[in-house]
Amino acid sequence: MSKPNVFVVDDDHSVRDSLQLLLEASGYAVRSFSSGRDFLKELPSLPFGCLIVDVQMPELDGLGLQRRLAELEITLPVVVITAYGDVATAVGAMKAGAIDFVEKPFSREAIIASVQLALSQRSRPSVSDRTREVIEARLKLLSPREREVLDGLVAGQPNKVIAYNLTLSIRTIEIHRARVMDKMQAGSLSELVRFALAAGIEPISKHSF
Repeated sequence: MSKPNVFVVDDDHSVRDSLQLLLEASGYAVRSFSSGRDFLKELPSLPFGCLIVDVQMPELDGLGLQRRLAELEITLPVVVITAYGDVATAVGAMKAGAIDFVEKPFSREAIIASVQLALSQRSRPSVSDRTREVIEARLKLLSPREREVLDGLVAGQPNKVIAYNLTLSIRTIEIHRARVMDKMQAGSLSELVRFALAAGIEPISKHSF
């Protein structure tokens, strides 16, 4: 049985090398590329696989690469990797069809879980009505303040910005955030965002500093 394929696109060679070693040790066949353009050049000869792409890259960034794949009508499950300050962009990538995002620095467990999730979506591209109903039921458990915090998180805002917008302390936001994660039964921020997008929650623009 052939190994599942993973393609890593990142302009940072240290990230590419570490991901390749980690994924190969976990049983994946890996090819890495230093730019989105290099990946696109090889794309016609590549088999189906999971694409791991950095959000911020020169010339053609992760979101731009996603758009190019959509133009070519090529469907690959995408996982975006992002620095802490790029979470809003990562949410945008998920709106554009990415399966998951992982914040740097990431653990082996986090990246493997994201790859497994992405590859499992090949035969399940859409959220079922039942799944959406479950997520919407969990949303109803949130208090109005918790829903405001969720909206901020889906918009990619860090705790301090949400606290500023809601005129609350960062500690209070942390407490509300923990309650949101618990009520939504989300194990990570990316899972919480997936749930929110599946329920039709749109990332909204809020004031920040």
